[in-house]
Amino acid sequence: MKLLDITVSEKPSLWIFGYGSLVWKPDFKYKRNYVGYIKGFSRRFWHGDNFHRGDKDLPGRVVTLVEDHDACTWGVAYEVTDSQMDESLQYLNVREAVLGGYATKMVEFTPREKCQGSLLALVYIATSDNPIYLGPATPTEIASQIAICRGNTGHNIEYLLRLAEFMRLYCPEVEDDHLFSIEAAALALLI
Repeated sequence: MKLLDITVSEKPSLWIFGYGSLVWKPDFKYKRNYVGYIKGFSRRFWHGDNFHRGDKDLPGRVVTLVEDHDACTWGVAYEVTDSQMDESLQYLNVREAVLGGYATKMVEFTPREKCQGSLLALVYIATSDNPIYLGPATPTEIASQIAICRGNTGHNIEYLLRLAEFMRLYCPEVEDDHLFSIEAAALALLI
């Protein structure tokens, strides 16, 4: 009896879903990316940031995901291949987990492109038990905090405006009332 010699040509890969700064600034190597969404979560500016977009005295506000069974959150999924995986995860674990206080979860990601089926993706989520979690506030309160905060990566308003710009450019049909109401409130403060 002759055994078949089967070689696997496709190397393992991991998909990483970004819904905040990762949509415009992944800063890690990846093979390809897709714009799309995950279901069951809403994007909220409820997480504090005392490194990238704020400091210890004036924490900035960045997005996290909160469970919301009727919602979906749009963003970008990046495929990192076997050779990129360790380096990418080390970088993201420092950026998102150590400095940002985020935990990881696997979610189902649906690309906008119909030729690609759903994918399992890793996502970073800050939960309410995190010490720098700020929680809900009105759009005006969140915008007021964002308008005055700055961290090692830049001004907090840049984070807000880039995220809103991404949504308008890549997901123009999607209404993100939380994001756009905070953007409008922040822009009103700057005028």
